[in-house]
Amino acid sequence: MELQGMDNLNGKTLSILFFGDIMGKPGRKAFISMLSSLKEEFAADMVIANGENADDGSGITPAVMNELFAAGADVLTTGNHIWGNEDIFPVLNRESRLLRPANISSCVPGHGSGLFEHGGCTVAVLNLIGRVFMPPCDCPFQQAEEEIDRLLALTPIVVVDFHAEATSEKQALGWLLKDKASAVIGTHTHVQTADESIAREKAAYISDAGMTGPVRSVIGLDPDKTLKAFRKEIPMCFYMAKGECAVQGVHLLLDAQNGRALKITRINRPFKTRKPWKS
Repeated sequence: MELQGMDNLNGKTLSILFFGDIMGKPGRKAFISMLSSLKEEFAADMVIANGENADDGSGITPAVMNELFAAGADVLTTGNHIWGNEDIFPVLNRESRLLRPANISSCVPGHGSGLFEHGGCTVAVLNLIGRVFMPPCDCPFQQAEEEIDRLLALTPIVVVDFHAEATSEKQALGWLLKDKASAVIGTHTHVQTADESIAREKAAYISDAGMTGPVRSVIGLDPDKTLKAFRKEIPMCFYMAKGECAVQGVHLLLDAQNGRALKITRINRPFKTRKPWKS
């Protein structure tokens, strides 16, 4: 679905693709295989993707990170699973294109936001994490206000990945930043929502961009093993689902002059493979 906002009077626009959580090897394969054609279709100047589940469903490794960058991702955001693989810890300090949530302890490595040059524009990307039904962290609303003002002093274009469980918390942050951010994009639930909107003040919004990964699954995981875990109340490991995948996310068209959202389009494209995925 495509949703349009106010007209662009100055003519210069910025096209951004944002992809929901890339889930394991199946999600990586779908992302890498389809990214080039999607970039061409939407004339994308920049690609942002959430990569916190890219390594077999939990965490990301340096090799996987490099694989996604080589495929065409410009910035990788993350969330609570960024700490799933310790090999990435030293990389977080030196790789500015890999973000972790800004509202967590200052003792941990990495950066919660960054400035990137694409399409002749400076784009700020801010990564935040929610507190409702999530591990302990600092207040995302306070952190958002502090970070957004700092970033807006440098560029009018700010894209926010809010990695959170509760829809209410995501909507509340979207409301807080409606006149400041260019877009507030929810991630984490792996279920794409149909509530994309553009505030008359400025920002595009969607509660969850969805998941890039297996379709016949429970949020990307093997449905039978997940069901067994629920029914028997046994903590489960990450068992990736197999078969057909989908690439999900949104396309953003922004006014390059003032950062105002002009269009948000949901993306949900099937990716079929002849060979079943191996665990």
